[in-house]
Amino acid sequence: MTVATGERAGAVHVSGELLDTKRIGAFRHLTVVAPGVPERFRPGNFVAISLGDSSFLARRSYWVHRVRPVGGYGAAIQLVVDPNGVGGAWLAGLPAGSRIKVTGPLGRPFALPKEPVSCLLVGEGYSAAPLFPLAERLRERGCAVTMVVAGADEAHLLSSLEARRSVRAVTVVTADGSVGQKGRVAGVIEEALARSQAEVVYAAGPHDTLHAVAAAAEAHGAWSQTAVEVPQPCATGLCHGCPVPVVGEDGVARVARACSDGPVLRGDRVRWGDLG
Repeated sequence: MTVATGERAGAVHVSGELLDTKRIGAFRHLTVVAPGVPERFRPGNFVAISLGDSSFLARRSYWVHRVRPVGGYGAAIQLVVDPNGVGGAWLAGLPAGSRIKVTGPLGRPFALPKEPVSCLLVGEGYSAAPLFPLAERLRERGCAVTMVVAGADEAHLLSSLEARRSVRAVTVVTADGSVGQKGRVAGVIEEALARSQAEVVYAAGPHDTLHAVAAAAEAHGAWSQTAVEVPQPCATGLCHGCPVPVVGEDGVARVARACSDGPVLRGDRVRWGDLG
């Protein structure tokens, strides 16, 4: 099985328009027209949003959930925002028609198999957003796609109904048991791997979830890619403010930049015990 390298596309910095915003469960879904970004987007890329108040010095990074055509505007990107925290609350509170500064697509995307293989996608909370366009690309390549969607409760599950319509099989897990199985990803990943017989595993979520998925994939002989989330002050790699401890191909420990060397990194290369 061969996996192609995830290639970065050139980013653009544009003034975008917020076309639509709606609350779905615990999250806010935003549709944004950002000329040049959809055409360059690859699953696993993210965009950086410059907050409107000049007192906010750092940008905020958000996964692209999907790219879709919008009449009269061409293609638009959809973002999933957790309305907690300064940046999330500001962005989630913007009315339709607002102008926002968007830089993207940024980061190294998911690498895709060069031939049809069985793939398992594991996502938790809003972080599952980049797995949905990834599932579409994998299906286009003839891959058999199964998915694990997890959240703290029903409100924090992202698009579980959409997942059921778009992949071969879905396992839903909630910490409180309100929907699907009760528990965490770590408790179902072994069974999901055995059932799917996945050769490639993709994961997006909190660090403990990514660690559990990467370890299980390695034990099953599968190749894993993990979309790591850490604060990204500049989102372009210049400030070196988003360190991720990794092991290089030469076996030497080093530090990668989440925003430019990642955010997608091989699961067996991240030093999870050293990741704060």
